[in-house]
Amino acid sequence: MPVSIEAGSAGLRLDDGWPERWRVEWRSGRESRFCSVRELALAPMVSVDPVRGFSWNRNQRHRPGLQYMVSTGRLHGAESMQEARLLLALDFAGDVLDVVSQPLKLVFGAADGERSHTPDYLAVTRQGVWLIDVRPERLIKPVDLEKFAAAAETSLTCGWRYTVAARWREHVPAALDAISSQRRALSDPLGLRPILLDLIRDGRRRFGEAAAASGCEPVARAQLLNLLWQRALGVDLSEPLGDRSMLVPASGGML
Repeated sequence: MPVSIEAGSAGLRLDDGWPERWRVEWRSGRESRFCSVRELALAPMVSVDPVRGFSWNRNQRHRPGLQYMVSTGRLHGAESMQEARLLLALDFAGDVLDVVSQPLKLVFGAADGERSHTPDYLAVTRQGVWLIDVRPERLIKPVDLEKFAAAAETSLTCGWRYTVAARWREHVPAALDAISSQRRALSDPLGLRPILLDLIRDGRRRFGEAAAASGCEPVARAQLLNLLWQRALGVDLSEPLGDRSMLVPASGGML
C-alpha cells in the first residue's frame, strides 16, 4: 500500500547544487568508494556489496536472517521479517536481475545540518532500478520521513524509482507464502502440468475446480502453485488466494 513521504521534504536542503554536495558511500568488495549524488548515476551499482552488515543478539526484538531468492539464485540479508517479506514479494514480482541489501550510505543536507541514511535495498529489474526502504507504517517518525524523502530525491536524480514498503494488503502475505511454498523447480512424473494448462487454456477455471478436474487433486495443487510462481498461469491477487480464485492462461511463462 502506498505511503506518502511528502512531509519529509520540508526539512531538506534542495537549493542549487545540492546533487554535488550530497555524498554517497558504497562498497565493492572490501573497498569503500565515495561520490556525489550527481556522480552516482554513473557508478556500477549492480556490482556493489552491502555498505554495512548486521548482527544477531538474543535481546533484539526484530528477527534478522537470510532469504533465498529464486530470481538471483542466492541468499540475501534481511534485518527483519518485514524485509524478508519484501524480498519474497520482489522474487514473485518477476523481472528481478539482482538485489543488494544496504547498498549505499547517503549523507544529505537538512535544515539542522548533515544527516545520513542507509536505504534497505537496491533492486535491479528489467523494467528499471528501485531503491527501497522497509519500515512498518506505525513506526515511521518525522525523522524517518526526512530520510525517505532524501532517498527519493536521490533516486529521481539517478533515474531510479523509490518506494517505502510500510503496509501490505491484509491477504497478500498469506498468498505469497502459499505460492512461494512451490517456487523451486518441480518434477512432473504424473504428467499433470499439460493437463492443467489445457484445462485453463480452454477457459477460465477456478483454482479448486482445476485441481479437482486433474484426477490427482493433492499433487495438482502443488503444480498449480508452481505454475503461478513461474507465470505460466495468472491469478487476480487483489483478492485472497483460495479455491474460488480464477485462473487464466498467461503468455511468456517459464515451463
